[in-house]
Amino acid sequence: MKWIGIVVFFFILAGAGFACAEECILCHGSMFGRGQYGVHARGVGNCNMCHTMHNSQDGTPVDPDHPDGNQWLLINETPSDVCLNCHAGIMGNVFGADPVAPPTEIGGGNFVFLLEDNINDGHNGALAPISGDKAGHSILAPSRGVSADGTLATSPGGSFPSHQLGCTSCHDPHGNGNFRMLYGVGGIQDESYSFTNPAPFGFGLSIYHGRERPDRHTAYYNGFSAWCANCHGDFHTHGGKFIHPTQRALGAAVTAIYNTYNGTSDPFGADLATAYLPAVPFEEPSHGYTSTAGASNSSRVMCLTCHRAHASSAPQSGRWDFNVTHLVDDGIESGSFAQPNPYLDDQQRSLCNKCHRKDEFDF
Repeated sequence: MKWIGIVVFFFILAGAGFACAEECILCHGSMFGRGQYGVHARGVGNCNMCHTMHNSQDGTPVDPDHPDGNQWLLINETPSDVCLNCHAGIMGNVFGADPVAPPTEIGGGNFVFLLEDNINDGHNGALAPISGDKAGHSILAPSRGVSADGTLATSPGGSFPSHQLGCTSCHDPHGNGNFRMLYGVGGIQDESYSFTNPAPFGFGLSIYHGRERPDRHTAYYNGFSAWCANCHGDFHTHGGKFIHPTQRALGAAVTAIYNTYNGTSDPFGADLATAYLPAVPFEEPSHGYTSTAGASNSSRVMCLTCHRAHASSAPQSGRWDFNVTHLVDDGIESGSFAQPNPYLDDQQRSLCNKCHRKDEFDF
């Protein structure tokens, strides 16, 4: 019934909404995208999908929980609440209803894991719980039961204020020509913070395509770690510290391992033509979204090689749980959702081995 209501709402806007959008654009035209006609780019009724002039529609409040209206004339309390009206479910699956039964995983990850009471599957993890706010980016979305990070006042490695973090801290709600509508260089969120690095280049699957697979996945071209550094600084590139490098070419040794590793039980069984693993991606400008090929010496490790952009059921938004010895152990200590094992093998160890192959004698 929820989606029927949204569809009906959209068609009601089709008659009067376009005129509304055109009127809004007379003053706010610079906020809209370039030529597309969608909700985020001067589409039919697009302003009304997120904003309300008087918090009233047919004599009733648009947001009855806030009768005096919301900042930026939003139809919900925060920008993230507004975004999740559409993108929590079928239009992206970014915030499921149940953290132990999430919807199909897509590239960015799912914010529902922020609701978990424990995601610690390490030794004695049940006795030392790690709360869901460590599962990823703690967006401010009261309608979904999530709030600002209770521990970190600013982004790790940087200075972005945790109490401002939301969907529109990364994505331009009015549309632009960038990958996933990510912000480029300049001010964001009413100029309260500024990005110094441009948006990355990539090709993302449609939000309706569902789970990634080796022959259909996000193509990461370049610039992803630099873009993350807008908020997190050079978190992994401080000289002299024992931390994993990022934004660096894989080199011959790591490339050779990546392209031959086929899991703990078959550590030398892969080949270059089919070596790509969506769970451990890399930057490569020459590979499209259907490429199954492995890495080249110049392919680059990036933040998203190991982390999801939104959240996961592992600490630090890990693409796999860094605290477990075998992937099959994921979810046992904590009772949280077990992330899918791409190798379907109970003996499979950490996916760090896709690049480092330290498990060849463990089977």
